[in-house]
Amino acid sequence: MVQIGIVIKETYRRQVKSWSFLLMVLSPFIFLLLSFGVGYLSSTMAGSKEDRVAVVTADSRLKKQLTVDKTNTTAKYPTVTAAKKALISKKIKGYLKVENMNGKLTAAYFGVEHLSETQHDRFLQILSAQQQIMNLKKAQLSQNQLLTLRTQPQLKQTVSDNNQNAQSAVKLVSFMALLFIMYFILLTYTTTVAQEIASEKGTKIMEMIFSSMPAKNYFYGKILGTFGVIATHLAIYLIGGMSLYFVSPHFEFTKSIFNENKETVDKVVANLSNLNLLYVLLGVIIFTVLAALCGSLVVRPEDTSKAIQPVMYLVMAGFFGALILGQSADNVIVKVASFIPFLSSFFMPIRLINGNTDTFQVVISLIILLASTVGLTVYVGSLYAGLILQTDDVGLIKSFRRGLKIK
Repeated sequence: MVQIGIVIKETYRRQVKSWSFLLMVLSPFIFLLLSFGVGYLSSTMAGSKEDRVAVVTADSRLKKQLTVDKTNTTAKYPTVTAAKKALISKKIKGYLKVENMNGKLTAAYFGVEHLSETQHDRFLQILSAQQQIMNLKKAQLSQNQLLTLRTQPQLKQTVSDNNQNAQSAVKLVSFMALLFIMYFILLTYTTTVAQEIASEKGTKIMEMIFSSMPAKNYFYGKILGTFGVIATHLAIYLIGGMSLYFVSPHFEFTKSIFNENKETVDKVVANLSNLNLLYVLLGVIIFTVLAALCGSLVVRPEDTSKAIQPVMYLVMAGFFGALILGQSADNVIVKVASFIPFLSSFFMPIRLINGNTDTFQVVISLIILLASTVGLTVYVGSLYAGLILQTDDVGLIKSFRRGLKIK
């Protein structure tokens, strides 16, 4: 165990301290920071003084209503002359002059650019409401007549499948997030493991290491160290995701979006935090072991891309198969594939998210996947010495056969 621990520590330290790992982990956060930065600058620029509209009117109450939005309007300039000077000085983008002409409100806008559609509609809505109040006062109607005029029509909505649509959206987002996370991790780490093992093959260092410890122990340490790196990677994303979850409600440009979709986000997080995560972890391990086997079959590191093609094809088969059949959890292919090692990590989460399976089937699927993962790891570990010490370029199949004999 001490020997395995040393290999785990060395493998973990070497990969975590590499620039490629740092860039891979930080790139999503850099993208998010840039997105937040652009959003913040956009919102700041949108609310700059040069983009505001000055409201000029003798009616203080109406002015207050028209300038509630302090970001896009201002009541700083009390006269048309002052507003014109501000416009010439480019302190505002325009001004709205509102007058009461014998009980009729007239508004005129002057500026260097058009009012936005939102501003235009908002000003018109406020002015229309104020004009209506003035009209009612001028008409001198009785209380009953006023009540009659205020009668509003009723519009009732009955939506029978609203909750069903919301649940479908949650399932789709959960499934797509899980699928792409797993696909990204598998493509990254299977290639990394295969290249690292291929670069060690046939070296004097490996001969020295195997003379002091069993090859299978070295292999187990290598796999566990890589798994530790993957776990660290996922943990960083988890912490980053949680931070984003708690920070988003406090930013003006994300607050409304977050509040509108909070229930969906909570349900998606719940879907990603159950047994699906276990399937992802076991899937990553079994694919990593298979990639290690492929990497040990080549003589030159530059041939790794060829050797790892079977792993890539298997990953893509699971990914695209799940992507195509993701909305058909009751499909016979999905049901069968959810019990097949390698593929079950892609297909069983579909059934779990859609509630299309029971506890017994999940337990059987997990037992098969776990047994296959352990079995493949032990088997490759027993062949490792015979595979890694070969130096003859005889092809993948012959190299594997030689490994069986040396075993």
